[in-house]
Amino acid sequence: MLVQLLRARLRPYGRAIFLVVLFQFVATLATLYLPTLNADIIDNGVVPGDTGYVMRVGLEMLGITLVQITAQVAAVYFGARTAMAVGRDIRAAIFSQVLDFSAREVGQFGAPSLITRTTNDVQQVQMLVLMTFLLMVSAPIMCVGGILLALRQDVPLSSLLLVVVPVLIGVVALLISRMRPLFRTMQVRIDKVNRVMREQITGIRVIRAFVRDDRERDRFGVANAELTDVSLRVGRLMALMFPTVMLLVNASSVAVLWFGGHRIDDGSMQIGALTAFLSYLMQILMAIMMATFMFVMIPRAEVCAERIEEVLGLPTSVVIAPRPVTELRRHGFLELRGVDFHYPGAEAPVLSGIDLTARPREITAVIGSTGSGKTTLLNLIPRLFDATGGTVLVDGVDVRELEPGLLSRTVGLVPQKPYLFSGTVASNLRYGNPDATDEQLWTALEVAQAREFVERMEGGLDAPIAQGGTNVSGGQRQRLAIARVLVHRPEIYLFDDSFSALDYATDAALRAALTAHIADATVVIVAQRVSTIRDADRIVVLDDGLVVGTGTHSELMDGNPTYREIVLSQLTEQEAAA
Repeated sequence: MLVQLLRARLRPYGRAIFLVVLFQFVATLATLYLPTLNADIIDNGVVPGDTGYVMRVGLEMLGITLVQITAQVAAVYFGARTAMAVGRDIRAAIFSQVLDFSAREVGQFGAPSLITRTTNDVQQVQMLVLMTFLLMVSAPIMCVGGILLALRQDVPLSSLLLVVVPVLIGVVALLISRMRPLFRTMQVRIDKVNRVMREQITGIRVIRAFVRDDRERDRFGVANAELTDVSLRVGRLMALMFPTVMLLVNASSVAVLWFGGHRIDDGSMQIGALTAFLSYLMQILMAIMMATFMFVMIPRAEVCAERIEEVLGLPTSVVIAPRPVTELRRHGFLELRGVDFHYPGAEAPVLSGIDLTARPREITAVIGSTGSGKTTLLNLIPRLFDATGGTVLVDGVDVRELEPGLLSRTVGLVPQKPYLFSGTVASNLRYGNPDATDEQLWTALEVAQAREFVERMEGGLDAPIAQGGTNVSGGQRQRLAIARVLVHRPEIYLFDDSFSALDYATDAALRAALTAHIADATVVIVAQRVSTIRDADRIVVLDDGLVVGTGTHSELMDGNPTYREIVLSQLTEQEAAA
């Protein structure tokens, strides 16, 4: 997965990668050439006492060092830019994919996991790319070049490499094989910490209301301890790796000095050659250490790449038609024909054989007990989900055939849990219509019975709104969400229990203002409160995902026991008949 992901994401940056490899090659060659010049100075300048020769070769070494520094800086520059660009591209790809997901796919991963995959997982892959450009490109060049130049200095002494290099590689491979499963566990536990913390921050009011601070502290402590435990296990392996590598490096140096000293003593080797050989040995082992560092990162990056590909490779269940309809001839006609909906893996359908018709200038209400499928039914219309059976038609066209922008302009939804974005009152109201004037915003606020409290807020339309609308009450959030869809001006309005947080007086005033303001539109209201929908032109009664009755309030009271039971649970017989 890691190779597949990087191959696809690095392809646009071929020129930059070529420059990184070129500059790293030049810098590494310069690094490898310096010990040979140093040996030359010792054997032909220091030992004979030729100061002029030492100065000439020294200046040559200084020039090569400047070339090495310049090439290294250039390689780091292009490598860092490319790695950051790859990280940016992957994050953008994940974000774009998630935006295309239906609620089904988002629920499959969960918000905390998607956040972790977009941030932490991408960061691990990005860091691997950066370290590859900085270390891994030069490591094989330095290792191979060091071996060849070491052989050039002294072949018999180079036999030490046949022992040291395989042992070092074997130790590293053993430790890496133990790390890989731990890295996968680590990412899962990071997800868990994010999930627990997100729940606690979002639900802080509930926690305080029930005085569950200690329980939540313990719950976070368990998740944190589990992450700490696996991190410590990884840390112990990493702590064991580098001392082991250094032990082998230092033992190799001692062995070179021991055997090299004997060869110098019997005249088989010069002092400069031994110095150069020791430098090349260090460069070879340093190259292996750089590769070791990379191998530590690769397992975690591989796990992260798999998690990223899980998101990028999951097709959305809401697919745009190859040739979508971009224009509608009729306006505001909504029809559901034999609609079924199953959640993946569920034993029973949420909705079965739903038939519903809603027309312009009419209010269609949907009512039913909790869990009867009301919200799911409404979510099928703007394609938050796609029906698993039957057809949802807007103006006679299957919603799956409509261009998404056209569907959005035609259908406006006020969800059961209204959400406001961080910004201002105006930025939230203009979310569906960026060109709306201040006058249009105030009109929408007045219809939604929100003008009064917005005028009291410091700044009015420019008053700040916190993420999720947490700095306003539940009823105020609902009214701002209703005002937002009024600014959007769709032809079909869907209200999903959008009046539940309002008192009866505000509810009545808002519905009266709505009736006058959107008289020509199609309105579908899902509600638990009977008083909200009793005056609707058509009431659809749901029970266990089935339509068990359709008609007006009086008709259903006379002939539908399910509706009658719901009404009498809220009103007296006299109030229901009034």
